[in-house]
Amino acid sequence: MGGVVGVLALQGDFREHKEALRRLGVEAKEVRKVGDLEGLKALIVPGGESTTIGKLAREYGLEEAVRRRVEEGSLALFGTCAGAIWLAREILGYPDQPRLGVLDAAVERNAFGRQVESFEEDLEVEGLGPFHGVFIRAPVFRRLGEGVEVLARLGDLPVLVRQGKVLASSFHPELTQDPRLHRYFLELAGV
Repeated sequence: MGGVVGVLALQGDFREHKEALRRLGVEAKEVRKVGDLEGLKALIVPGGESTTIGKLAREYGLEEAVRRRVEEGSLALFGTCAGAIWLAREILGYPDQPRLGVLDAAVERNAFGRQVESFEEDLEVEGLGPFHGVFIRAPVFRRLGEGVEVLARLGDLPVLVRQGKVLASSFHPELTQDPRLHRYFLELAGV
């Protein structure tokens, strides 16, 4: 693996994603302003607080810049937990929350409960096999557009989805030592 991957570093667990990329031999660049996107083919949006991420991304001009790059096909995205919420077209119950809207999905925030109800569960990920999922105030994808592929479910609920070069997970792969989902994203992005 080689190249540079951006990690949105406005809020949340961006350091854990940087470490996951480092273990794969990939340089991670913290993205805080529009100029930080220059030369990047891939951006990871971490877990954290989706409202804060959305407000800061809008305030710093990143929302429009990232949306434009995704729509023109020059930037792949991977959103985990709160990052997945920010990517979604619709956030159920929060119509005014800032969002990127590039993933044709409706998400429900905190679908599995509050922080104290966090849990871990083994999942079956299409093309990867078993994967240990860490769910912390996790969202779930309630509605998916026709172009959205489900890569993993928890029971009947989609928890890992892909639309083109946009990947989104309800869980936190960066909190495990398993590099396969990050590697899958890098291959998807052509990094």
